[in-house]
Amino acid sequence: MRSTLIAVIAALSFGLTASAFAAGGGGGADQTTAKPADPNYTRAKAMIEARDYANALPLLQQVVAKDPKNADAYNLMGFATRKSGNPNGSLQYYQQALAIDARHLGAHEYIGEAYLMLDQPAQADQHLARLDSLCVFGCAEYRMLKTAIANYKAGKKPTN
Repeated sequence: MRSTLIAVIAALSFGLTASAFAAGGGGGADQTTAKPADPNYTRAKAMIEARDYANALPLLQQVVAKDPKNADAYNLMGFATRKSGNPNGSLQYYQQALAIDARHLGAHEYIGEAYLMLDQPAQADQHLARLDSLCVFGCAEYRMLKTAIANYKAGKKPTN
């Protein structure tokens, strides 16, 4: 009995570690084989943190031109586009990120927020449900989208 319990705990630990690792902060890239970040991606990310969305977009476009499978770059393109006041335009980038990595936590959160800005809460709810299935013990992306949906339903329409 004890050996069976230990085996189950070990299997669960490995499974949770593998799924948490695969989900990552955004994409499912294996950290041990990940290539160094594109300098344009690093600069664009810093610009986004400084809320310089317009200047980040051309850098991110260069990133995806070189690496069309970069879900993180598409996600940031969507974020910068949405934060620039164009939630409808952001959808294409989030959808591209999710086409590359259907488990991309950030893209699910952000596309849900874009749908709220577009008065499409049912679409946001679908992405919240997907995050709920991806985040076994919950995650920041799930909590953020859940809060945004609750605020939307309470009459607090999101802005950018």
